[in-house]
Amino acid sequence: MITLETPRLHLRQFLPKDALVFFLLNSDEEVVRYTGDRAFRSVGESLALIEGYRQYADYGLGRLVMVEKSTGDVIGWCGLKYLADEAEVDIGYRIFKRYWNQGFTTEAAQTCLKYGFEEKQLKSIIGRANASNIGSIRVFDKLGMTFEKDDHLDGKPWKLYRISREEWNQLSGNAK
Repeated sequence: MITLETPRLHLRQFLPKDALVFFLLNSDEEVVRYTGDRAFRSVGESLALIEGYRQYADYGLGRLVMVEKSTGDVIGWCGLKYLADEAEVDIGYRIFKRYWNQGFTTEAAQTCLKYGFEEKQLKSIIGRANASNIGSIRVFDKLGMTFEKDDHLDGKPWKLYRISREEWNQLSGNAK
């Protein structure tokens, strides 16, 4: 079971009890505007995604629920995902609007990068943002990720960022 901590958050694997929260999160058009994802049609569809989610078992990593420690509220998700078609690991996140611009995403993503590099010994981690998603690009910058190239997914312009384990070690003071 993957569980991580930040000063303000518990990060844990998805559970069936999260289905309603994820249904609501993906129902907000502003939250999913830049993701390329569509809203879930039902809580049952959200539950099916959770129950069929194989990243933890198959790769020892995955997206994690973000639970605010002070309230116990689920505020979104953040984590790593193995992209088998590309043989890459991606950092991703999604958070309810009322928690935007409070540093939660960056805090959670830093902890997920640390897990990826220090626990899983990954060589690099990528992040993709819709070219119009200034908020996600700002998070990548705060994480120390470097712009690599312009990309296209589903006919839309995206930006690809990357950080290597060596870069992470330098930024986090773990340089050897």
